[in-house]
Amino acid sequence: MKFKAEIDIMPQDALLDPQGKAVSHSMKTIGLAEITDVRIGRHIQLYVEASNESEGKEKVTEACKKLLVNQVMERFEFTLEAVEMA
Repeated sequence: MKFKAEIDIMPQDALLDPQGKAVSHSMKTIGLAEITDVRIGRHIQLYVEASNESEGKEKVTEACKKLLVNQVMERFEFTLEAVEMA
């Protein structure tokens, strides 16, 4: 089976997010002071071949932990959905 994973990677809540802080500050200067506490992360989409959803989740988790995410500074979550083979 083929699955599509949508992975969101964000800075750990306890860590400073300089990009988010800069954007939060800029919101005030463009008249959007109601928007605060911006955090900026990454979004990754990938496809994985697996015999079932459980195996697909294991493979995506392994890819995140071994390559895609710096777990000291970042956290991740993802969704997985089966896709039709073309």
